Amino acid sequence: MRRRIVLVALVVFIALAGAAGWAHHRASQRDAAVRQSLSTATAAAQALFSYDYRSFDTSVANGRGFTTGDFAKQYEQTTAALKASAVKEQAVVRASVSATGVVSATERRVELLLYLNQYRRNANITGEKVDQNRVVLTLVRVGAEWKVTDATAI
Repeated sequence: MRRRIVLVALVVFIALAGAAGWAHHRASQRDAAVRQSLSTATAAAQALFSYDYRSFDTSVANGRGFTTGDFAKQYEQTTAALKASAVKEQAVVRASVSATGVVSATERRVELLLYLNQYRRNANITGEKVDQNRVVLTLVRVGAEWKVTDATAI
């Protein structure tokens, strides 16, 4: 009888240790995903939300490199519609991320809140204006890289 109790206790201990090890492994993967996506998010936001009328197509190509899926198509359409206006107004917009925070995270998908300032100049305004924006970027792992799959202004 004692042997049976010891055996049951051992099986329970092994199961609990395995579950704890698995939970630790998943938490480590999630933490790594957050670190990796955070390092991509700043560069992605600066590329996606910045442009210069003198090199508009280059600005868009730079931003496109950070996108994937339906968001890549949406970005293409939005920037195509923006180009004529940007050139006409001689618009220059430079985005800068001032702070980031994690909204949610798994090992393959991370949502980040970005505090994004856009410094803009154009032929219709005097000097430089600053727009303070808050954006939730959703990034997913595509191979070894993190790509933006959604951007939502809040």
